[in-house]
Amino acid sequence: MLHSENTVNRSQERPASTTSGYPLLLVLLVLLAFVAWTATTGGIAPGSVGLFGASLVLAAGVFLFVAIGFYMIQPNQGVVVTLFGAYTGTDRKEGLRWVLPWMGRKKVSVRTHNLHSEKIKINDKRGNPIDMACNVVWRVRDTAQATFDVDSYQEFVEIQIEAGLRTVGARHPYDDFEEEEVTLRGSPDVVNAELRTELNERLSVAGIVVDEAGLTHLAYAAEIASAMLRRQQAEAVIAARAKLVMGAVTMVQMALEKLAADDIVHLDDERRAAMVSNLMVVLCGEREVNPVVNAGSLYQ
Repeated sequence: MLHSENTVNRSQERPASTTSGYPLLLVLLVLLAFVAWTATTGGIAPGSVGLFGASLVLAAGVFLFVAIGFYMIQPNQGVVVTLFGAYTGTDRKEGLRWVLPWMGRKKVSVRTHNLHSEKIKINDKRGNPIDMACNVVWRVRDTAQATFDVDSYQEFVEIQIEAGLRTVGARHPYDDFEEEEVTLRGSPDVVNAELRTELNERLSVAGIVVDEAGLTHLAYAAEIASAMLRRQQAEAVIAARAKLVMGAVTMVQMALEKLAADDIVHLDDERRAAMVSNLMVVLCGEREVNPVVNAGSLYQ
């Protein structure tokens, strides 16, 4: 099977072959007790001083060999074990552990991390500059990928969070009164879900998984904030008046149909137009209505 030249062999975590350190710690304590007892009791036979010295050197060598292999693993922590640069596995068993002294060991935290990004300036879907920031809850899922597939997974996370935030922010407009579409301000649940998905895709190469992601700051950039505020206010007024006019037209139609159905009054086209005009003024006007009594004819 032919592989593309751009194919990257990704690391994959697997259990390491290590040993509990408590039995070996007991061996060290027994060895120390034996050496101390021999030295203090003077139980050295004549002519065996050289043998005792060799035994002491051997005991010291064994002590150092065993002692160097100890390491401690705390809860939610893993130790990546290597042999002359080759990955052999990850130890996630808590407590005192032991491995051969020539095996390399690197601790990696698999606890949940909380990162609050800096405010960054980006352009939304319509090209308006906005300031955004987010909060991301992440953790290491694969210690092998986090250690070997990226140079520094902490820096990688920070850079990819900024890149993902820019990508999601550019997909949608900040706000929209004209069309029913997803906006950064009006659809926080959708935007946060997209941000989480985007970050998981970007960080999967480093064995990182994002549990939560959400915007913590969203505002127009300072240079256009006042102008966009006036635009928002104008669009809000237009939207409100449009609903008001539609409601007024419906009410006028209902009034005319009710008058005709109950046979209260018969209106020709000119009187109907006058009534429609008066009702629209009453319903759409912002000031209180002052009634005028017309004692004459409509045509005078």
